[in-house]
Amino acid sequence: MSQNQKPVLTPIDTALDMLLAQLPQVCEQETLPLEQASGRALAEDYVSSAHVPPHASSAMDGYALRTSDLDGESASLKITQRIAAGEVGSPLGVGEAARIFTGAPIPEGADAVAMQENCSVAEGQLTLKKPVVGENVRQAGDDILSGAMVLAKGCRLRPQDLGLLASIGVEKVKVKRKLRVTLLTTGNELVRPGTRLKAGQIYNSNYYTLYSLLESLHVDVLDGGIVEDDFEETSKALLAAATVSDCIISTGGVSVGEEDHVKAAVEKEGVLDLWKLAIKPGKPLACGKIGDCQFFGLPGNPVSAFITFALVVRPCLLTMLGCEQVGPQTYKLAAGFKSSISGERQEYLRANLVNDEQGNVALMPLSNQGSGVATSLNQSDGLVIIPPYTSIAIGDNLTFIPFSEILN
Repeated sequence: MSQNQKPVLTPIDTALDMLLAQLPQVCEQETLPLEQASGRALAEDYVSSAHVPPHASSAMDGYALRTSDLDGESASLKITQRIAAGEVGSPLGVGEAARIFTGAPIPEGADAVAMQENCSVAEGQLTLKKPVVGENVRQAGDDILSGAMVLAKGCRLRPQDLGLLASIGVEKVKVKRKLRVTLLTTGNELVRPGTRLKAGQIYNSNYYTLYSLLESLHVDVLDGGIVEDDFEETSKALLAAATVSDCIISTGGVSVGEEDHVKAAVEKEGVLDLWKLAIKPGKPLACGKIGDCQFFGLPGNPVSAFITFALVVRPCLLTMLGCEQVGPQTYKLAAGFKSSISGERQEYLRANLVNDEQGNVALMPLSNQGSGVATSLNQSDGLVIIPPYTSIAIGDNLTFIPFSEILN
């Protein structure tokens, strides 16, 4: 490349398609009790071996009866039994009713439950205040039918998924083992919080942001420490991390300055597949491999590191675990602002959800969008996407990524 040539910037969709297609995947599995499996990736399909619920049951407190015994509102039925949840009643005879409670099995012969507030009872006889048709009965299999697919391999387990597995009698689940990720931060200026700052030093905030993001993905995070701005030290740290990790994530040192050594070290010890994305912020992103270990070199600015992790690293790690859903859910919302035409890079503005004059939800970006302004992440609800070479008018539909979609 000549000195006057600009480096080629890769669109983020192109970069993701390329990366996701060639990532190594975890094959090893482990079996965990349900209470330890939240956030983990299922290693096999789960199919129900029985109906849920296993029997017809009452949807509320009331009286189980046979609608064939009713004659409008004048019918009087004899209450012959009481059925609580967990109990099994006797079959109903002609003209009989059963006091029944929510979740209790419907007795044989009954086909409806009259709500208790629509009934009157005197001397063991039930009289209806309102007509009853076949109602308030949950049929066997109303939730899950026997033989139905409940959760598929690649599902990342949420609390509601664990409850679903428990409802079909599953006690333990097979999941992919955790990824081992080494987290490196580079820069002579970095020190850990708790240390007195000297002239020219700053606290290593990126480590804590990225550590927490990785923890939310339920990976094992290995602390690679702060690596000084030195080529040999950077190479040594990368090689050491590659022997114990599935993935290395570094921050800083991926640009082209004299003190930026990460890119060169990766090219020496491994292979670089991608460098420089057509996004703002976050352009100087490096991706490659050192041996069999995946590598992501994130920019050093805190906003750039956060955004490139959310947009690129997170879906890649989930893909390595075999997850089916790896990208964040996005939403179309109206712009509450206007802006002049954007540049060649796709922009990710930190924005808040606000109510416009009509009470509709609109997007409003923060005023300071600098890549070093960490408070813009703290004070916003998510990211609004501005495509390249695009001007924005109030009311335009824009794509929004809530932080809730990338923080779990």
